[in-house]
Formats: sequence, structure tokens, C-alpha cells
Amino acid sequence: MSDSYIVCSHLSFAWPDDTTVFEKLSFSVPGGRTGLVAPNGAGKSTLLRLIAGDLPIGGGSVSVDGVLGYLPQSLPLTGDLTVAEVLGIAPILAALDAVESGDAAEEHFTTIGSDWDIEERTGAQLDRLGLGDLSFTRRLHTLSGGQVVSLGLAAQLLRRPDVLLLDEPTNNLDLDARHKLYDVLDDWNGCLLLVSHDRVLLDRMDRIAELDNGEIRFYGGNFTEYEGAVNAAREVAEKNIRNAEQDVKREKRELQQARERAARRASNAARNLGNAGLPKIFAGTMKRNAQESAGKANETHNARVDSAKARLDTAGRALRDEQRITLELPGTDVPAGRTVFLGERMQFRFGTREVFADGGADLAIRGPERIAVTGPNGAGKSTLLRIINGELTPSGGKIAQAQGRVAYVSQRLDLLDVNLTVAENLAVFAPDMPAPQRMNLLARFLFRGSRVHLPVGVLSGGERLRATLACVLFTEPAPQLLLLDEPTNNLDLVSVGQLESALNAYQGAFVVVSHDERFLSEVKVERWLRLSEGRLREVAAPANVTRGDEHA
Repeated sequence: MSDSYIVCSHLSFAWPDDTTVFEKLSFSVPGGRTGLVAPNGAGKSTLLRLIAGDLPIGGGSVSVDGVLGYLPQSLPLTGDLTVAEVLGIAPILAALDAVESGDAAEEHFTTIGSDWDIEERTGAQLDRLGLGDLSFTRRLHTLSGGQVVSLGLAAQLLRRPDVLLLDEPTNNLDLDARHKLYDVLDDWNGCLLLVSHDRVLLDRMDRIAELDNGEIRFYGGNFTEYEGAVNAAREVAEKNIRNAEQDVKREKRELQQARERAARRASNAARNLGNAGLPKIFAGTMKRNAQESAGKANETHNARVDSAKARLDTAGRALRDEQRITLELPGTDVPAGRTVFLGERMQFRFGTREVFADGGADLAIRGPERIAVTGPNGAGKSTLLRIINGELTPSGGKIAQAQGRVAYVSQRLDLLDVNLTVAENLAVFAPDMPAPQRMNLLARFLFRGSRVHLPVGVLSGGERLRATLACVLFTEPAPQLLLLDEPTNNLDLVSVGQLESALNAYQGAFVVVSHDERFLSEVKVERWLRLSEGRLREVAAPANVTRGDEHA
């Protein structure tokens, strides 16, 4: 008997406009935890929907062994539902209430079945996910986005599935909620297939499945081990490319040399024949023999050149197309110790509610500091960034900004004009930059050829972030304080790496709101602030995050 929980055989799927997503894709997923990675648009979410039966397959087959639980990236829930209804336990709770009230109708016992402990079991599950204070009658519209995601996961776990499909389960979760989810998945037994760009979560997987060009390859070990295997393969591919390029050059050189030798021999033979006074018929035979010999040698060398080119092509296909942003940003430099922003006793009100606790919030940003702001969803982190940016005026306290530009990249990536092209947007931000220089700059941000002339409105999330960064970092004058609000949300892993490259070239101060611990470590954050219950406090780096000064 197979130990695979999920088996896809010759799976095919295309969208109604005939865009092919999968063509005869075959793979199987065993028990344990499997992380599925691929660039945005490769079909990860589509594949989960096909396995879950949420989309009709176009060909082949999908089989799942056991009870299936599926948490999509966007939950199809209405705000009027109660917590009990989302969890699927409302009928059982109603039957329990009826029995406790003395109603002994058989239908109530049928509804309850073996779930007499449903309240205790559900309460324990909610508590593990940080939702222990939710009442079963609370409406969904009163919950935060992170609470809704955790509630959706609780609903799936209560079904006691054998196979669990999760699509970006840490989206919208704050750090505390993420760590609770990590712990729950660590203790869960069965088959887990998970799509995520959360590298901390992916490092808790038993294996990584890579979806690339419509095929799936499995790598044993967690994401860090997968990265090591990919990097080792890249080094081998790059070495093979270098060797193949040398082979092509050598074979071309030898071909040219062979042609030159053949030409010299033919010339010498013609002179010798003329000097020897041989009959024309004999001289013609010798000339034809020489031409045939040269032709065969030419064919041999051409074949060797073609073979070398084929080896180069094979080596090139083995090299992954993982483009990285390489920048130098000297114009963003901020002298050490210079006060970039100073806020004292800052307060802001939404209606009658004050965002910060009594006494307000204090924040000083000096020199090229790299600051992370963490805290629960709804604590006011985005509000703090908007105050620093000058977009919001504090209702209390005072702020002071140094002379120098502040750039703010919001979660919505709405800084650019969606109707203008990438090139036109950069021209707005850097009007004095010569057009050829702008084209060269956009190429460094991986916009090449026709991509620079695409309207921003049609770009993917990763492309729009790259376009925004190009405009922000090279605006005139360059920013000396950069504010980023959840910049890795909905980015694939390649795009996150490109963002990290750009930020590591930035020489000014930045403040970033993020729950992505691996990202914060990679961009060398050196100060950690936590905003919780209205209080902004400096805290130590999380235990599994390397401090910025240790990267140097």
C-alpha cells in the first residue's frame, strides 16, 4: 500500500481563455510537512484548489487519502457569520443546549453524535491559536484579518483532517499569532501541504516541493537546506556554462585554423601542380581530392562546434533565472548621529479613541538606523509611520524632522500613477535624469525591453514594488529616511530577495513595519520597537533573529 496521501497523475488544467497552467503533471505527497514554493503566477494556489476539488480538473486524476482540510488564501466568509458558524459547530451547540434544557428528541442526539465535549475541545483549539477570548456568538466583522485567518485554521483542525492544505496561512498574522500557528503545526500529525513565502515557517517543513515550469521537484529537508541545494546546483551550472563557453571558443578557433590550413594547402598544391607540368586530368583529380578532404575536415569541425554549442545550451537551461538587484545609493547616505526624526509625547485620535497610551509615544531616529516596528494587528503601527511621514498630524505632543526627504511605501503600493508606464513614472520622480540613464537604471531594477513601457496598473505585486523602489530611491533629492509598511506582503520569495538587495544598498535610515522575521534579519535591522497596548517600547531582537550588527 502506498504511503502517499496525495497523488496527482497526469494532471492537466487550463483557464477558460485556454491559458495552460498544468500539462500532465504527476507527483505524490507523503505524510509529514511539505512546503510548496514557486514564483507568483506559477500556479501554487491553483494546484491546491485542484487538489481540494475547488476547481474542475481538465485531465488526469487527483486522489486524497483520508479527510481533507483546506484553508484558502482568501476565506469566502461573510461578516454576519458567528464564530460558531465559521467553526461548523453551531448545530451541535444548539443540540447540546436543547438536551440540557430537557429536550430529549432523537434528532438532537444524532446531531451531537460523539461530540459531547465539543465546547471544551473547541475552546482548547482556539486558545492554542490565541483566540481563547472569542465567544461563540461573536460576529466575524468584529474580528481582525489575522483573527479571521486563525479562526479559519481552527475550523479545519476541528474536522480532524488527515490531509491539510494551507495557502499563505501567515498572511495578516502578527508575530505572536505566527508563533502560535508554528507551534500548532509542529504538533500536528498527518500530511501537510503548505504554500508560503514565510521562510521561518518553511524552515519547519520536512521537505520542500518546488514548482517550476509546470513540474514539481522535491528536496529533502527544510527551506534553508533547499536554498543550499539550489545554490550548490547554481554553482555547478555556472561552472558548466564557463566550461562550455570555453569549449565553443576553442572549437570555433580550431575550425578557423583548419580552414586556413586547408586554404594554404590548396594554394600550395595549385602552385606545385603548375610547376610540375602534370597533365590537366591528373591535376584536376588531385584538386578534387584535396577539396573533398578539406570539406570532410570542415564538416568534422562544424559538428564539434555544434556539439559544444549544444552543451552550452544544456548548461544554460540548468541555470536558474534568479535575477537580483545590484545597486549603489551614495546619495541616500546619512551621517552617524544626525537626528532624522524626533517625536515627543506623540498622540493621535481616531474619533474618541487615542492610539497611544497616556503620555503619548516617544521616538528618535538618528543616523542611518535600521528600525523594525512590531506589534499586534491594529496596535497603530501604520499610524505611527504616517505620523513620521507627515501625512497625519499628531493631536498631541510635538515632532521635528531634519531637512531631507522622507519616502513612504505603504502596504497598498499606491505611490505610483497606475495609468503611466514604469518609465513615465520614473521621469516624474527624477525629471532631471537623462532618459538613457533612466533606462539603464530601470534595467538594474530588472525592467528591460518592453517591460519599461507597461502601465504600472498591470504589473504583478513584485514588479510594482520594484518600480516603486526605483522611483523612491532615485527621486531628486534622494530620501534619507525610508518608511516601509509590510513590504513583503504577497511577494514571492524571489521578489523578497530583490527587496532585500535594494534595502541593503540603501545608506539612509529606515523604519519598517513587518512580521517577517527572516526578512528583518536579512536587511540587518539593529533596533527593535514593539507597539502594544498603546505603548512604544524598545525590545530585544527575537531569539531566532540575528541582530543587524552581527551581519557585518
